Amino acid sequence: MFMKTFGWSFAITAVALIVAFFYGGVEALILCAILGVLEVSLSFDNAVVNARILEKMSDFWQKIFLTVGILIAVLGMRVAFPLLIVGVTANLNPVQAISLALEKGSIHDPGTYAYLLHDAHPQIAAFGGIFLLMLFLDFMFEERELHWIGFLEKPLAFIGRLHGASVAIGLILLVASASMVRPGKEIDVLIAGVLGMVTYLLVNGLGELFNLPDENDDAAPKSKSKSTNSAGKAIGKAAFMLFLYLEVIDASFSFDGVIGAFAITSDPIIIALGLGLIGAIFVRSLTVFLVKEGTLDEFEYLDHGAHWAIGALSIILLLTISVEINEVITGVIGVVFIGAAFGSSILRNKKKAAGDATKTQQFSN
Repeated sequence: MFMKTFGWSFAITAVALIVAFFYGGVEALILCAILGVLEVSLSFDNAVVNARILEKMSDFWQKIFLTVGILIAVLGMRVAFPLLIVGVTANLNPVQAISLALEKGSIHDPGTYAYLLHDAHPQIAAFGGIFLLMLFLDFMFEERELHWIGFLEKPLAFIGRLHGASVAIGLILLVASASMVRPGKEIDVLIAGVLGMVTYLLVNGLGELFNLPDENDDAAPKSKSKSTNSAGKAIGKAAFMLFLYLEVIDASFSFDGVIGAFAITSDPIIIALGLGLIGAIFVRSLTVFLVKEGTLDEFEYLDHGAHWAIGALSIILLLTISVEINEVITGVIGVVFIGAAFGSSILRNKKKAAGDATKTQQFSN
């Protein structure tokens, strides 16, 4: 199962590294490998969230996510998105933006591709940070029986009873972030953050509109819904909206990786190979692995760990509006949360197994 799922990822990684070597020698190969590792380390939480949504979709739409979705991830977010930002910032047409991207330069050289994208970082961080913050808060504000970090999650669930709490907290943090940005960028940051919040509310609202009814919901229709198949998987408009929801979430997760990549290299070819081909395809494979193996149901705290990692990432993005934070810190925090949640899930499963064994023994006696 492992090689069947990750086989293509290893093959594409080998091809990407070979292309990088022929493109720029050993240096390009090393940079490509570093970017691939950076993207994967930043995206464990992304894979967990993607898997939880993907398991609601039919096999057809899962394949769409793994084919069309990967093209959007690679060409859209890792190639077209930086070019679009630079084009809008510097008032360049697409041809000029591509020409500028192929020129050498660093984030410290005014007028270069890397410099212009780095200059637009506050707006990008505000949009992505607020979007992910809303995703984190809505998860934590929901009432649920299972808690991982109980002393934090239970009070958050209580706060969530207040209608609009996530919007209020998001706006407060956005205003605080905008107040610390360098002069002249305050309005841009506020607009970008509000757009991030509006995007989340719209996408999430549409997702709920077409979402599958909960299996335990007494109000769920007894007959098969037109939006689901016989297996309870989303099809048609429902699946399409889930697909769009997945793509927007995936794009928001990629902001930190795309921006962080320019601290390593400004070459768009190497970035596309490392972040796009290697990183994005491994995240897709990990998502499929989690779905096929039923990992999220077996290790119940992974959802919580992923959302705590999302919360940490959102705060880091908002902080980077005014201060520099090393990308390694972002990657490590995500891995730590996912690893801790995985370990806690194993302990929980062992305790449950021991309890079930005790009950069985008592019953037999």
